[in-house]
Amino acid sequence: MIHLHLIGIGTGNPDHLTRAAIRTINAVDLILLPRKGDAKSDLLDLRHSICGAALASPVRMAEFDMPVRRQDGDYTQAVDDWHDAIAAIWAEQIAVHLPDGGRVALLVWGDPSLYDSTLRIADRLRTAGVDLTVRVEPGITSIQALTAAHAIPLNALAEPVTITTGRRLRREGWPLGVHTIVVMLDSGCAFEVLDPAGITIWWGAYLGMSQEALVHGPLADSAPQIAARRAELRARHGWIMDVYLMRKERADAC
Repeated sequence: MIHLHLIGIGTGNPDHLTRAAIRTINAVDLILLPRKGDAKSDLLDLRHSICGAALASPVRMAEFDMPVRRQDGDYTQAVDDWHDAIAAIWAEQIAVHLPDGGRVALLVWGDPSLYDSTLRIADRLRTAGVDLTVRVEPGITSIQALTAAHAIPLNALAEPVTITTGRRLRREGWPLGVHTIVVMLDSGCAFEVLDPAGITIWWGAYLGMSQEALVHGPLADSAPQIAARRAELRARHGWIMDVYLMRKERADAC
């Protein structure tokens, strides 16, 4: 039996770990750490730093190379194939390092429940015949870190919020019927497709970390600032994790 623990680690700050997450990290037999290429080596280093801060005694760790998702063809099929490849690597690593079963942890940025596919990949292990239980230790999401950094509420009074992706915002525009949206997994400033009139944006990158960057203001003024800052930060660090919230002025508020 393999007991898989998916541990939300927030946005890279060891202080984001809950006490439950710390207990779990110290109780497992193996921690799997993905390598994502030299340009993103900071991400591996951050996971090592988080483990170093949380562990009271040594726990075995195993690094593995993450497969690269293909960029051509159908997006959904490419992601599906990518998840299959990741699940196969997990199964291989578990078989090598825990041949008799045990407890294994994966450290998940933010929280495993929100725009993260770790749980879906874990389901593939069951489908492949791995005798598996899954437990999630929730973490601080990038949305929580963003609203805290800007000291703002997520929603307007009695209003809904839509959480979407940069890909969908670029393809479909502003979702109908809502005045607040949060955009995640945006690879390239999708807010630039919008008419900025009446829209305010709160943007954050590397939230909770030493290199945290924040921009807030009317979208018309902030969009070029964010695009320039994002490009500069990505060039400097080799990777970027950012998220933003936008609120549209209500027509009946005028």
